[in-house]
Amino acid sequence: MELSAEEFERIVIDELDELPDEMVDGLENLVFVCEDRPEDGSLDLLGVYEGTALTERDRYGFGELPDRIVLFREPLLAICADEDELRDEIHITLVHEIAHYYGIDDEELHRLGWA
Repeated sequence: MELSAEEFERIVIDELDELPDEMVDGLENLVFVCEDRPEDGSLDLLGVYEGTALTERDRYGFGELPDRIVLFREPLLAICADEDELRDEIHITLVHEIAHYYGIDDEELHRLGWA
């Protein structure tokens, strides 16, 4: 599947807007970024949370850089046959990376109904 960076970002924004309020209301000092590939150039990683989970920090100080959730366009496109499948994979990736922000493991994700 092929999609421009702009079209991919539009879908990511659409999927962010579809996430439940209880999942996104607590997000602070966090940015979402789209990149073509991970630094190592592989197609193995779909997304990554870069930061310190809420469960492991006190609070941010003045001027501290935000945490980041990065979605990798080329790996996501490589595993999807069409736009519907891409939307599903982006949604799943966003949920998992947001869970890392909150310090939530996979078992808790399932209990909350987020995965």
